[in-house]
Amino acid sequence: MPSALPDGEAVPADGSLPSHALQHSADRPLGFYLHVPYCASRCGYCDFNTYTASELRIGSGADAVLASRDSYADNLVAEVRLARTVLGEDPRPVETVFVGGGTPTLLPAADLVKAVAAIRDEFGLADGAEVTTEANPDSVDPAYLAELRAGGFTRVSFGMQSARPHVLQVLDRTHTPGRPEACVAEAHAAGFDHVNLDLIYGTPGESDDDWRATLDAALGAGPDHISAYALIVEDGTGLARRIRRGEIEPTDDDQHADRYLLAEDALSAAGFSWYEVSNWATSDAARCRHNDLYWRGADWWGAGPGAHSHVGGVRWWNGKHPAAYARSLGEGRSPGVGREVLSAEDRRVERIMLELRLAGGCPLDLLKPAGAAVARRAVGEGLLAEADHRRGRAVLTLRGRLLADALVRDMVD
Repeated sequence: MPSALPDGEAVPADGSLPSHALQHSADRPLGFYLHVPYCASRCGYCDFNTYTASELRIGSGADAVLASRDSYADNLVAEVRLARTVLGEDPRPVETVFVGGGTPTLLPAADLVKAVAAIRDEFGLADGAEVTTEANPDSVDPAYLAELRAGGFTRVSFGMQSARPHVLQVLDRTHTPGRPEACVAEAHAAGFDHVNLDLIYGTPGESDDDWRATLDAALGAGPDHISAYALIVEDGTGLARRIRRGEIEPTDDDQHADRYLLAEDALSAAGFSWYEVSNWATSDAARCRHNDLYWRGADWWGAGPGAHSHVGGVRWWNGKHPAAYARSLGEGRSPGVGREVLSAEDRRVERIMLELRLAGGCPLDLLKPAGAAVARRAVGEGLLAEADHRRGRAVLTLRGRLLADALVRDMVD
């Protein structure tokens, strides 16, 4: 989640939503995102709302207690209970839970299980609910993974990023090459059927051969899902400062495109299919259902500092600092610091921006005349599939996936 929060109207102290937000809610899936904002060290490319011990800078007073990892699970439980109050008699069980960060697995496994248990107690979990946590490879072991599985987690996502030591060093990743692959085996042994590896391509100093080695290592580990993201150098990060000082050279867009094509070739040859521009799975069951909630504009409650939520066209976000977050909950107030009610136009634009990235594309009837003209030209340029266009959908071709961001910007007009 981005480090900067947008402007917006005030969130009521009790977190209450406009009455229209819950209308027809039974027609929409409900998920929970739980944010754990702690990291052992800061990765040079990271722009998320996360904190190392030194970055909290709160001394040993009351704020230190409020921001402590030791009591953090209790804060998440408190926000889950707030969600139950705000959503009232909403009968929906929770379809997906995703624990992200930060490094969620810096907390004891029992704390993550406790937070998920609160969701189960307050809302119920749907049959076959997907419950995922992110994990750093050097923050788990077989016993930890077994405790998560016994506690109801069904899926785990490991941050591998690269198989090459010098690439990991540029990214400031602390695990050793080979450890993510071992984690996949340990997760399978613990009973996890669904395991993801997150990869990053386009790191300064990475070669095509480095990227091929990473893909080979990831596939050899046997996950059923792989996410591969182009490195984005965000302002204010350590990596951006190194590039600005001339210490390392950034990778250009052409190199990113070449790496994406290498990924598509390797993953498709291994039996993976893309279902979102940056995500591949071995089957429909292996797809990340929680992310699908985001991409399709469903409802989710984001608990934790800086977390964003969306229910029925209302989006809101929590304050960023763990101590302020805990203080609000302790005083019986919503930790939300701003919200916006999405207009019909906002929702139309967001549907195009998100659904176009999916393998099924977006309906052409979402487009205004200018956007429809862009789509027709994109078919002629080989960016959108002609057969799908005739069926009323805008679906990216492989070449279109390389230019998806620019194409979306033109189509929303």
